Amino acid sequence: MNNWPFARADELIILAYLVFALWIALRYRKQASRSFSDFILGGRSLPWYLAGLSMVATTFAADTPLWVTEKVAQHGVSGNWLWWNMLIGGMLTTFFFARYWRRAGILTELELLEFRYSGKAASWLRSVRAVYLGGFLNLVILAWVNKAMLVIISVFFDMTESEALGWVFGLMAFVAAYSALSGLKGIVVTDAVQFIMAMTGSVVLAVVVLRQPEVGGLSGLQQRLPQWRLDFFPSFSSQPDQLIGAFSISIGAFLSYFTLQWWASWYPGNEPGGGGYISQRMMGSKTEKDAVHASLFFQIAHYALRPWPWIIVALGALLLYPGLGLEDSSKGYVLAMKDLLPAGLKGLLFVAFLSAYMSTISTQLNWGAGYLTHDLWGRFAISVKDASRERKLVRSSRVFTLLLMLLSMPLTARLGMIDEAANFLIRSGAGLGLVLILRWYWWRVNAWSEISATILPIAGMLLSTYWLENALGPEFVAANGSFYFTVAFTTLGWLLVTFLTPAESEATLSRFYQKVRPDGIWKIGGQRKAHFNVFRLIAWLMAVVLTYSALFGVGALLLHPGSEWMYWTLSAVISGSVFIWAFRKSEHAAAL
Repeated sequence: MNNWPFARADELIILAYLVFALWIALRYRKQASRSFSDFILGGRSLPWYLAGLSMVATTFAADTPLWVTEKVAQHGVSGNWLWWNMLIGGMLTTFFFARYWRRAGILTELELLEFRYSGKAASWLRSVRAVYLGGFLNLVILAWVNKAMLVIISVFFDMTESEALGWVFGLMAFVAAYSALSGLKGIVVTDAVQFIMAMTGSVVLAVVVLRQPEVGGLSGLQQRLPQWRLDFFPSFSSQPDQLIGAFSISIGAFLSYFTLQWWASWYPGNEPGGGGYISQRMMGSKTEKDAVHASLFFQIAHYALRPWPWIIVALGALLLYPGLGLEDSSKGYVLAMKDLLPAGLKGLLFVAFLSAYMSTISTQLNWGAGYLTHDLWGRFAISVKDASRERKLVRSSRVFTLLLMLLSMPLTARLGMIDEAANFLIRSGAGLGLVLILRWYWWRVNAWSEISATILPIAGMLLSTYWLENALGPEFVAANGSFYFTVAFTTLGWLLVTFLTPAESEATLSRFYQKVRPDGIWKIGGQRKAHFNVFRLIAWLMAVVLTYSALFGVGALLLHPGSEWMYWTLSAVISGSVFIWAFRKSEHAAAL
């Protein structure tokens, strides 16, 4: 192949990595086959560091550095607030839900629905969610990640994306094979190695980019790029964002980030109260403490450790490839890998992206197959009295793993349509988050509360899009009025439904309360119980301040000359000290 970009050293690195992944799959194959719990939760044996590293590795998808590069090209560093704002809700999961997910003793997120609720409504909701989350939405995510790998391979090998499809499908088939063999334990062990490789590769590429004459190091970035590209915070404007320029948002949009969005919205990977692969890792942890520590490590690493190598490369790509348009800006990251790295390092960086891709795909296949098996197929097609039920569940999970892989392939080739559907689905989750939080803390929430909170956002979004936005004009849109309306519409609606429908039975509530021992307001045995661990609240708030301080302290040291980094460091030290005190107090109170 004339456009083959790798030397022998690169080929050996890539081959060694693929052999390692296959060896891990074979190493854990027998353990994964013992029971469905071993396949889907690793036998609940994950130490906090493996569970936490796996969470971070999964969110380090092949598409993430490319998306960050595109946002930096569009709005500078401050464009990352589109995901930085999610830290608040992520830390909420750490301190208020991680312990409960592990304590509940369930196998999947969706099993909670028939543990917390009862009757046909709960059964119906669980089945629908299994198809929606484990099937449709999971396929959308798989297609997103495949699309990023298409870009990487097409740029690396000078192919069209159509020509690169075969390569991606072959790679995905390899991932599906080792995921089906190894189960979660093998995936988590592989994830830990993949994350280390991906982070090492990201740092190496950032250093190489900074050394280019067109960039001129950190001082070159500061001198050759306009200041707005280096600002950490968006500007405030009453006008909608321009296509390219400083990230500007209205006061209303800013308030929605920090007062509503982190708890009111549901979106994959950052569900209020935990969910998806995050809850899967928490449920698979050795102990409740491991679940909490894993989630805490994930949040800090995800927001404070990982972003800057990506951002440095994205800023450098603006100087290295000034001719790239906005639509092709994400390719700047891949072009830097291809053009600047010598033999050996090029293979290492390509393996880093393979690692990021494989960790995400393997996780999506594993938990998606778990939903379809445990929460749908296994409930209706495999009798609980069947002596071989566990073996059949494991076998079914492996079949669903391969089926999800096959179904995602044609969807990858039609990503444009899927992207529109995904945007619709994410927007239509506004207002659902509060139910997912309060079901752990308030006895009055019932199955109909969650059903209505799932349906009403779609109606609210349609009303605001096709009526209010036309009636109230661009100022309503710029102020994020549609989001506010949908949240209010959904919240009032599900609260009304809650009080118009009967509460869950005493037996259901008592079973849940005795097992999970949650804080909040509960009516058990005719008595009201109300208690709340205030130290968790303090630890949560201080952990948010600590993580943001670390994020911006490192950024100021890299991009902002002067003493700004010292103020962020002082903030991190103070908030960190208070956090450690409150966290220890909250852990002690939880153990009583």
